[in-house]
Amino acid sequence: MNHGLGRRDFLKLAGLLPIGFVAPPLVKKLGAASLLQGERKNVLVILFDSFSASNISLHGYGRKTTPNLDKLARRATVYFNHYAGGNYTTPGTASLLTMTHPWSHRAFRFAAEVVESYMDKNVFRAFEDYHRIGYTHNPLANILLSQFQRNIDEHVPMEKLFISDDGLIRDLFAKDEDIATVSWSREMKRSEYGYSYSLFLSRLYEKYKERKLASYKERYPNGLPNTNGGNYYALEEGIDWLMDEITEFPQPFFAYVHYHPPHFPYKPRIEFNNIFVNDLWKPLNKPDDLFTEENSYETLAKARAYYDESILNVDSEFGRLFDRLESSGILENTWVVLTSDHGEMQERGISGHVTPTLYQPIVRVPLMIFEPGQLTGREVHTPTSAVDLMTTLLHVTGHDIPAWSEGSILPPYAPPSDSEVFTVQARRNNVELPLTEATIMQVSGKYKLIYYLGYEQIGGAGERWQLFDIEADPEELNDISTTKKDTASELLEKLKFKLKEVNKPFQGG
Repeated sequence: MNHGLGRRDFLKLAGLLPIGFVAPPLVKKLGAASLLQGERKNVLVILFDSFSASNISLHGYGRKTTPNLDKLARRATVYFNHYAGGNYTTPGTASLLTMTHPWSHRAFRFAAEVVESYMDKNVFRAFEDYHRIGYTHNPLANILLSQFQRNIDEHVPMEKLFISDDGLIRDLFAKDEDIATVSWSREMKRSEYGYSYSLFLSRLYEKYKERKLASYKERYPNGLPNTNGGNYYALEEGIDWLMDEITEFPQPFFAYVHYHPPHFPYKPRIEFNNIFVNDLWKPLNKPDDLFTEENSYETLAKARAYYDESILNVDSEFGRLFDRLESSGILENTWVVLTSDHGEMQERGISGHVTPTLYQPIVRVPLMIFEPGQLTGREVHTPTSAVDLMTTLLHVTGHDIPAWSEGSILPPYAPPSDSEVFTVQARRNNVELPLTEATIMQVSGKYKLIYYLGYEQIGGAGERWQLFDIEADPEELNDISTTKKDTASELLEKLKFKLKEVNKPFQGG
């Protein structure tokens, strides 16, 4: 048996000791980063939830929503056609972290985990020689981080960055969290109609919560953003936490930090409030989709304005974080990534992202990669996928790409891949069975195929598809599946072949 002190053990030990105990005087002058890192570069992935590339001015949007990103693009590699793995947090985050599509990791139902065979097939495991940190505001993403916890050195508790939260439930009833959370919500939280199971306890809880949130009223006139209607947070406090902590992370580190904004409810800080609500810019009035939720144009336009204000808030905070990373010197030895798990949509009668449709606002997300010391910008217009991102970060930091990865190395770090890009929506499909009620998006070059199967709206056992030329028609106003029948047939044949392949292991489920 080898009783020697390995590299990983040394890093952990060094992170606990003052630099004087582990370094000679010359190294002390160079600093802890030089001692611990050598040639290995850190990785910091910043994810803002529900962040659609369709709504950012960097990508040509009609509102000036991202003035900081617009400027920082001159120092980044910017991906203009980058796609999420799923249409909401569970499949989108799971695809990002496992480097596989939802039909492989199977975390496509609400609040799901990846299947057992994928518990150790995650990016944290692949960065096993780094100090690994994971945090998220989002309870659905936190389910996945908890599942991967044995591969994470610091899984920061979700409530760490909440002002008011349900963390007490997780502490007291860790083995029965789901049931306890439901009971807590029924007893303590009043519904939108003003009722709860316990009027006495719910009023006590509300008074307690009001006292904690009172000091934020001036900064947040519409109330604080939150998750699950009770986990309140201020984004600037989450950014402050990271700015304070990152200089203390043992190096080299891999950090995944998943913030909730600009996710609903759209409640930006006061300086961003009402900037777009009364402006003169008007979104396109697109026809209702087959899966419309029957929201009016006016309702969706107002929701979009609030969402855009939340993006402006996010942009400001990322700009502040970037300035701190630069002034601290961290940018010189760290790969910094900005991305999202899925987008958001306020059009065609639909609000949000939990829908069978996979139009561009839901599936196309920002991706910006800042290389250590990078001073000039690059643009990549080749279609790329969320499963490619962590695969690429492993490659550029000198790691082996695991055999289970379904991603490719992103350009310009490798030649552009000619493989198709996929997004999968299967929220109601049994995870143990083949995909029989699902939407699958396939992008091949300038063409995008959306394939629907098994929905009541198309006859249950039926199928339907749309084809768009997203170069000529980025707003997806013209379905060309009937005028480009040969192209539609070719792409559909490829997609069905892929679907048959991924369904095969579950045929006897």
